[in-house]
Order: sequence, then C-alpha cells, then structure tokens
Amino acid sequence: MKSNKYLYLFFILLLASCSSSSDFDAQGTFEATEVTISSEATGKILWLNVEEGDSVTQGQVMGQIDTVQLALQRGELILQRQALMESLPDIQKQAQSLREQIAGATTDRDRIARLLAAGAATQQQLDNLNTQVASLKGQLDALLSQLSTTTTSTTSKAEAVDAQLAAIDDKIAKSTIVAPISGTVLAKYAEPGEVAAFGTPLVKLADISNIYLRAYFTSDQLQDVKLGQKVTVVADYGGGNTRDYEGAVTYIATQSEFTPKTIQTADSRANLVYAVKISVPNADHSLKLGLTGNVIL
Repeated sequence: MKSNKYLYLFFILLLASCSSSSDFDAQGTFEATEVTISSEATGKILWLNVEEGDSVTQGQVMGQIDTVQLALQRGELILQRQALMESLPDIQKQAQSLREQIAGATTDRDRIARLLAAGAATQQQLDNLNTQVASLKGQLDALLSQLSTTTTSTTSKAEAVDAQLAAIDDKIAKSTIVAPISGTVLAKYAEPGEVAAFGTPLVKLADISNIYLRAYFTSDQLQDVKLGQKVTVVADYGGGNTRDYEGAVTYIATQSEFTPKTIQTADSRANLVYAVKISVPNADHSLKLGLTGNVIL
C-alpha cells in the first residue's frame, strides 16, 4: 500500500516539474539601443556636465572641447581671403585707358577716310590709323585675357580658402559634445581637463524608455512567432518578484545560433535557437538592462 502511495507522489512531482518547465515559451534579457559618443575633435575637454544615471534629451549640449587653436586658424584664413579679394584686378578701370585710345584713333581714322574721299588726305594716313586701331584692339584683348586669368586664379584661391574655412567651422561645431538621442547616461569615460583625441569614447547613452527583450526560440516554436505579434513578457526582479508586460515582436533572426549559456529554453534538449526582439514599453523605467524576462505566447 505504501509503495503505491510513494508511486503516486512520484508521478505528482514529475507532472509538477514538467508543468513548471512549460511555464514560459522563451527566455532572454532586457536590452536597449546603446550609443557611445566619441570625440570628433582633438583637444582638452573644457567641461562635460553629465553623470551616470542622468537623463538627456536629443540635441542637448553635454560638453565642450577647447577650440582656441581652431579659432586662431580660422582668423588667419579670413585674413588670407581678404587679401586675395583685395588683389582682384579692376578690369573695367584698367581697360578704360585703352578703350579711350581706341575710340580716339577710330574717330581720327573715320575723319581721314572722309578726307581721303574728298582728296584732302592720303591713303598712307588712313593705313597708319587702321594699323593703330588694330594694334590698340590687340592690346585690349591681351589685357582683358590677362586680367581674366588673374581673376580666375585669385577666385580659385579664395574658393580654396573658403573650403578650409568650412572645414574649420565643421571642426569647431564638432568640438561641442551633443546628445544624438534622448536617453540615460550609462557610462562616463572622460573628465574635464583630460585631452581627448579623435575617436576617444566620452559617454555611453541608452534610450531605456524603448527597451526590448532579446529572447530565444527553438526552431519548432518559430511557426508560432510573427512580426508585430503581441506577447506577454514576464520580468523577473529576483526574490520571486515578477511583473507582466505586453510586448510586440519587432525582429526575428533568419539564422540560428547556439543557445547562450545564460538562457533556458522550454525544450532543454535544444542546441540551436533563433533570437527574437520583443519591444516592451518602459515609460516608468522600472525595467532595467540585464534583467531576465520570460515570454509567453
């Protein structure tokens, strides 16, 4: 009789263990999109007014890198450009004298032509004036060509300086450390007074208002998972404390991977699983990165 009682208890425990293993369909951890802000300039960090845990908004100025040398270079380039523009030739003014000479010689030529027709001048006089007009026009054409070449060259040099100024202005703008997204400061890697090089990590941000659970499903479960599908996500706060959230499937991996060591699956025999991202609202920031969550389809 006792043996039957023990056998009955054994089956009860077996059923309980089997049912507990199927309490969830997948397991994962909560993550968020993290952005590491690196220095886009080289120089001393003048100030960096954020600390870990601070909330920032997109476009918020968080710090400043010294721009004194850049400002000096910019001032020098502005002086160079001014000098170039002042050296541009005044084409109309420089050509005015020759145009006046051409006009006078043309008037004389026309007068001699009339006198020649009346027999009061010689052909030699007309030929000399024709030669003079042609020579003056040739001089004007040469002068205009030279002035045009000088203007083009000087303008090209000014444009090159403008490009350098634009590059300097871009560097000055990038010396201001701005938050690219709204989020929370996860880590601060630098302090005021330190010298940052291009690419030096400064701050890490994450938008924990838009958090997601990266869960793992076996291949036979994928047929029950669809993009946009609403699921229940159970956050495990430890100590038996859990909280249910409604989530939505936003990503399903197309390639399998080995089951992460920290992840349990409904089928303990599964070696390969598929990652699935489930978006979970976190307006009150109660969900923390790294928390474990279970998924119920």
